[in-house]
Amino acid sequence: MLAQVHSFVLQGIDPIACEVEVDVADRGLAKTTIVGLPDAAVKESIERVRSAITNSGYPFPLSRMLINLAPADTRKEGPLFDLPIAIGLLLAEQVIQTQKHKNLLFVGELALDGRLRPVNGVINLAILAKRIGMDGIVVPAENASEAAAVGAIDVYPADTLATVVSFLNDQFEVEPHAQIDVDELLDSETPAVDFVDVRG
Repeated sequence: MLAQVHSFVLQGIDPIACEVEVDVADRGLAKTTIVGLPDAAVKESIERVRSAITNSGYPFPLSRMLINLAPADTRKEGPLFDLPIAIGLLLAEQVIQTQKHKNLLFVGELALDGRLRPVNGVINLAILAKRIGMDGIVVPAENASEAAAVGAIDVYPADTLATVVSFLNDQFEVEPHAQIDVDELLDSETPAVDFVDVRG
């Protein structure tokens, strides 16, 4: 069973669309291979994903799995691929029954109990989603305000893997984060210090 989930990767400060492809074989020895220039944190993600899926009450594939992070010639770093990999595996296992994921970008680090932890670069993710015409992005709840500052893109905050799965299966409604007026936010904030405090 093959599943494809959209995410992103940073090349410098430029966001690039990244497709997370998950292929779960019908037979073969249980082995997981991640390809596409992953760093150590990305290679370790399968262990976080395994625990998060099982501790959230979902089945984890017990067969050969190949996870490809495309484009293959761009270095992938950090734990931000945990959520898209988990979504891909749950699609392959037919836990997720809809195709709602096809118009969304996903990012997030998973705790072993299925909680979503914040990651870096969600503003870049929102900019990319807006640029390529996606319907929205799914991010950890703690990143939602940051991503919403971009505007004109739906930002769906989630605190657990189970929330994301229920949202994709149309079992639970996740309201998009309210858009943030950046100009009003900057005008309302008075800095605690300014350059008058700098000496030398």
